[in-house]
Amino acid sequence: MMTHELLVLTLAGLLQAVQLILYAVPANLELGPGKTMSPRDPERLSKPLAEQVSARTGRLSRAYQNHNEALLLFAIATAVTVISDQSNWFTAACAWVYLGARILYIPAYANGWVPGRSIVFGIGWLATILMLLAALI
Repeated sequence: MMTHELLVLTLAGLLQAVQLILYAVPANLELGPGKTMSPRDPERLSKPLAEQVSARTGRLSRAYQNHNEALLLFAIATAVTVISDQSNWFTAACAWVYLGARILYIPAYANGWVPGRSIVFGIGWLATILMLLAALI
């Protein structure tokens, strides 16, 4: 049976796929396939593609990149928790809090919520750190 932590990791991976779509579709509509399918060599572009899209699309790009970074630490916390057979109600709750925070992070970043975006990020990050610490106990 899959632990809560592994289930959340799976859902977080699917969320990452959704985030790519949320960024890629508007980026392609704004820039056109000629740019988005190009090799993106600096000498061929006036500036990076992320700087050529609307503010909201740029935020969606940064939210996607941020989840790439956060997902790595969460995957480590999940692996350590599950492999060491330390999954419990606390680590499961932390995993669900992480996922909830990552879901809320998308509209928080896309809509420029200040300081909401940072607070939501901090909640997800703290939940991940608590999972890691729980594995040490």
